Amino acid sequence: MKEIPENFTPGIHNYDYEKEYLQPRLNAENLVNVSGRKLESLSGKWRFCADLYDTCRRQGWFRQERINLEGCEVPLDFDWESHEEIIVPSSWNLIKPQLYYFEGFGVYTRTFKYSPQEKGEHLLLHFEGAAYSATVFLNGKIIGTHDGASTPFNVDITDIVKSDNRIIVSVDARRSPFRIPMENTDWFNYGGIYRDVYLVSLPPAYIKDWFVRLDPKNTSVILADVYITDDVEAYGKIFIEINELGIRQEIQILDGRGEAKINAPLELWSPENPKLYDINLSYNNGSCVDSIKDRIGFKTITTKGQDILLNGKKIFLKGVCVHEDHFTLGKTTGEEIIRQTIRDLKEMNGNYLRLAHYPHDPRFARIADEEGVLLWEEIPVYWAIAFDNQETYDDAENQLSELILRDRNRASVIIWSIGNENADTDSRLSFMSSLARKARELDPSRLVSAACLVKHEKLLIEDRLAEHLDVIGINEYYGWYDPDFDKLQKLLENSNPAKPVLICEFGGDARLGHHGTETELWTEDKQKRIYEQQIETFKKCPYIAGTTPWILYDFRCPRRFNRYQEGFNRKGLIDADRITRKPSFYVMQEFYKTVNN
Repeated sequence: MKEIPENFTPGIHNYDYEKEYLQPRLNAENLVNVSGRKLESLSGKWRFCADLYDTCRRQGWFRQERINLEGCEVPLDFDWESHEEIIVPSSWNLIKPQLYYFEGFGVYTRTFKYSPQEKGEHLLLHFEGAAYSATVFLNGKIIGTHDGASTPFNVDITDIVKSDNRIIVSVDARRSPFRIPMENTDWFNYGGIYRDVYLVSLPPAYIKDWFVRLDPKNTSVILADVYITDDVEAYGKIFIEINELGIRQEIQILDGRGEAKINAPLELWSPENPKLYDINLSYNNGSCVDSIKDRIGFKTITTKGQDILLNGKKIFLKGVCVHEDHFTLGKTTGEEIIRQTIRDLKEMNGNYLRLAHYPHDPRFARIADEEGVLLWEEIPVYWAIAFDNQETYDDAENQLSELILRDRNRASVIIWSIGNENADTDSRLSFMSSLARKARELDPSRLVSAACLVKHEKLLIEDRLAEHLDVIGINEYYGWYDPDFDKLQKLLENSNPAKPVLICEFGGDARLGHHGTETELWTEDKQKRIYEQQIETFKKCPYIAGTTPWILYDFRCPRRFNRYQEGFNRKGLIDADRITRKPSFYVMQEFYKTVNN
């Protein structure tokens, strides 16, 4: 047994203090689907302080111990009501200049009142996103810790909540070689509670999740899986209703789960016809009733040889990549920003977005459902992940699971991406092939891909991971990082993949308004010529099933500091102001205009 000195002071001598906060883990196993439910927002003004030494957790601020064992008042290093106000959701880096590059700990707190509406109800505390790790406390109790900046998490606080409550959240935005992503990325690591926080009231027994989709083998059949909370005896009746189709069907429950096959004369969802149906799910066990509503579109997405098929028909994915990065809001976004992004895509004659390099706001997929836009969604298994570390894999699998559980009812999502630009090693192959299996386990109705690197010396599309993918994603920057553009033609001629290929990234940097010759770096002229050459080459290749140039908007990146970049990646087709188009935008616009599906 380790000796503890008599003068040991936990708040300053305990290097293992973090262990206390890592259980329980808030992860996909706890996740409740809150779509279609009444949500009580906890957004708005919170109190906040930067906590450079993680003193909140080291000293247990959440306990608020003002009186010692001898009954004397002791000085505290915090004062909740004197801490500055901050708006939740927001990225703290853009709140004030002093936090512009801050990547440490920040402590949030606020109070709220609660009065139950029915006997025995459950109360969930639900977060849509907090970067990167969040430890949550309520009324002096540890709730748990969640890892992953961009996926949702929740916890049942029924046994802890009171009439008057104080919530405290310690958010850790540090980068680490063992996190997903690791410490070296090509975007800025915004910190904070940057997405919405809700209270969710639920009956004593409730619907935990549902998965409603089209049977890929029979487009006249709906498959429905419904999951009942597993902390009650699983009995009662579930009904699924689609009034527009005259459907009301009972779903039998067994061990907390019910499933059904429903014959229906469906109108299929597509970019040209983004048809959504109002779905009602109701549960009754005799003593309590629960119901939810959702809007779901039905489509199939499959592959055949080198083609991608939407509803059985070949489609070319006319897309662009986009980061969740706004010049005044950082990673925080809103409905109008999302809708403007989609308007910009459609102005370019596009039908598809790659949401890079992490899960974007959940509203994006819902709005894309309405607008008829196809989506690639991915997790940040980015560059040089610690592929041989089990905890790193667990983090990645959990983020993938939370993303899929969140968005698998969204018709717009067609591809789950499990990574980007990883070196082809044995440990990486094991890591990512396991993620591919997990994706198919949770959702066999969509395609699995990853953005891979080409073999530059062989000039070949070759990656051992491709065996485990439905679609091969390729990132290439011929004409920019490799100035010899002729290599792209040779690469495509040398390769003959048995699966569809998506060119996930290509392009080059251009500072808005900077002009010169077509060979001069950083000019709009050079960027435009790269796009023209890329498109000319793509048109000759039969197995390219879609393209997403890098990237729609210039975005913040702290690894790029020449006179043209000044802390931004300038590969955008549109400036960081999200308004001003560069000439390359119109090159892509004309290309997509000529592509017919």
